[in-house]
Amino acid sequence: MRAAERFEEPMPQEVAPFEWTDDALAVRAFVYEHWCSRGVGPNLRQVHEGTGLDRRSIIQAYKQLQLGVACVVDQDAQNCNLLKFQPFSSYPSQVELWIDDRFHSFVGCAMEAVAVSMMPPFQGRDLRMESYCSCCLAPITILARDGEWTSLDPASALIHISLSPWDWGNVDIGAQCDAMNLVIDAEHAERYERTISRRGALLTMTQARVLTDSTAQQRMHDAHWPPVTMAPKFIISALKHAGVDVSAWTGERTPVPGT
Repeated sequence: MRAAERFEEPMPQEVAPFEWTDDALAVRAFVYEHWCSRGVGPNLRQVHEGTGLDRRSIIQAYKQLQLGVACVVDQDAQNCNLLKFQPFSSYPSQVELWIDDRFHSFVGCAMEAVAVSMMPPFQGRDLRMESYCSCCLAPITILARDGEWTSLDPASALIHISLSPWDWGNVDIGAQCDAMNLVIDAEHAERYERTISRRGALLTMTQARVLTDSTAQQRMHDAHWPPVTMAPKFIISALKHAGVDVSAWTGERTPVPGT
């Protein structure tokens, strides 16, 4: 059966719904606990010691987790290097997570800036995200607690998404995360778009929760949280319903005030 017959809106990956194996669940649980406590992802030996799985089983679990939009690994590397494990990034990103005035880790993208505070090891604690405007590199600070942002400096800061949901997850979530960045305000967003020659959508912190709430409520809270399936039509519809101008993704004309 072709993918077009199975799904109303198949993504390029054409991944059918599936269930995690026990190995994938064990690896995911271990990586989260390790990263939350140490601020860095584990290597293969640490995963082996924490789960009892052998090298091949760990790598196959990572590949499965990437397929289910839980992480990004370098599948061509002999050690299957762990690049991202939502909400964390192994390499410098636009968002730094600070806890108790100490750097903890890099956060995968601007969309995770508030969602990360919902993770069980961080609940009840004040988290500080240090970031910057993609246009001018001026600092942006977000304070969050239990999935809510408690302070935004400057208050005008927004999240800019420069990649259409139709192209999220073509291979992995790397490009998707790279396209989600903070800007000081709408004027800086427009200037940033001209700098990178790409239009996008602007979200307030409240609107961003449309995309992150479900994940934040399940991540580490539900040991059997299922694989994620990319659904571009649903994502665009949900954001439009939340008041986000999605015309850059739909080709619609943006209404002109007074007309």
